[in-house]
Amino acid sequence: MHQCSSSSKSEKPSSVVSDSGPSDNKSKFTLWSNVFGPSSSVSQPYREPSTSGHKQACASSRNGWTALVKRAFMASGAIRRFQERVLGPNRTGLPSTTSAVWLLGVCYKISEDEASGSGDTDAGSVLAAFQHDFSSKILMTYRKGFEPIKNTTYTSDVNWGCMIRSSQMLFAQALLFHRLGRSWRIKKSELPEEEYLETLEPFGDFEASPFSIHNLILSGESYGLAAGSWVGPYAICRSWESLACKKRKQSDSNHQTLPMAVHIVSGSEDGERGGAPILCLEDATKSCLEYSKGKAEWTPILLLVPLVLGLDRVNPRYIPSLIATFTFPQSLGILGGRPGASTYIVGVQEDKGFYLDPHEVQQVVTVNKETPDVDTSSYHCNVLRYIPLESLDPSLALGFYCRDRDDFDNFCLGASKLAEESNGAPLFTVAQTHSSISHSNCEFVEDTEEEREDDWQLL
Repeated sequence: MHQCSSSSKSEKPSSVVSDSGPSDNKSKFTLWSNVFGPSSSVSQPYREPSTSGHKQACASSRNGWTALVKRAFMASGAIRRFQERVLGPNRTGLPSTTSAVWLLGVCYKISEDEASGSGDTDAGSVLAAFQHDFSSKILMTYRKGFEPIKNTTYTSDVNWGCMIRSSQMLFAQALLFHRLGRSWRIKKSELPEEEYLETLEPFGDFEASPFSIHNLILSGESYGLAAGSWVGPYAICRSWESLACKKRKQSDSNHQTLPMAVHIVSGSEDGERGGAPILCLEDATKSCLEYSKGKAEWTPILLLVPLVLGLDRVNPRYIPSLIATFTFPQSLGILGGRPGASTYIVGVQEDKGFYLDPHEVQQVVTVNKETPDVDTSSYHCNVLRYIPLESLDPSLALGFYCRDRDDFDNFCLGASKLAEESNGAPLFTVAQTHSSISHSNCEFVEDTEEEREDDWQLL
């Protein structure tokens, strides 16, 4: 577990509470360009009456700006009402507290001076480090103007693709960790690294892109994925498993688009049994062997844990454990949000979750390593938004990335301890083999390199 980065009271303070997020020029431009864009998802473009009369043309010229401004206010109001309806009131910035902030396994301890918001931002402050880390996370949003999804006329995923976009963020983050490490940060004044561009390229909105919305829908048809329809966390996890398997079979083992195994942690072999899901080493090893086509017993692995933690909302008993998962170095966050409105939750502070929001409409962008000067700003966000964890939809999914076997063993130890301390409400449990799965309490005994036969803790 990482130690918190902390700042002393002597450092320059900065505002951590905001009603609208960072007010840089770029974010202002993005807001107005979305409002004035010709194909906004919440308003139709303004059109003047078709006429050749000189009088009407002059009237149009005089009144054009008035109509434009009027439409802008109408559109911005619609956007605000839509966001409040699906995600609740727009909460941005950091709450006024000095509690530790956890962001995908990294801890930030904001000083009292910084939390007070009485001063300018110091580039060397913990707050600035946190903001840089957050803005370096990959953002995937609604896109418009892509080629039609197979056998449909859909050229945008507005109002239905948020779960797919949230899942793309999680997978992109796993690829970024794999290629550039957890300490990587975006460098705005330099050309991006080739590995960074290689991370974004497979998620392009084209049928030829391996992890495009087109291919996810195609691979997830048997799980209910369809253009124009919303999908839940379990279905999207299984769809990614199916797509990863398909791409693995199509690629040479030395040139995999997704350089890691994908393993779904479920309640039983067929994933249909109730109760807490069980992470079984026997199954994880099998996933690694299948990924490597029998050449390696262990490979990098991405763990997905789809969960249902209540009826209408998350049962409060699970919230402490959800918060604790963000302290794991292997954390990839949570796919979740309010009913029918998915987000990608990447951090927590007390009982609040900080998320990346896919509900913004942006134009399709082509990214590849052959064009290093491409503008990738639409793949990042400077606005920190948060949601109370108690208001989350109970259907969600956890993600974890383990680089090697030692990293996986470290994760299993942490997960076992978390289950022990869950007061009978574990998110998931850990076992060595299927034969070791029972409903009795067992201890986790750390095995040696020579012999790994002791059962992991299971509740």
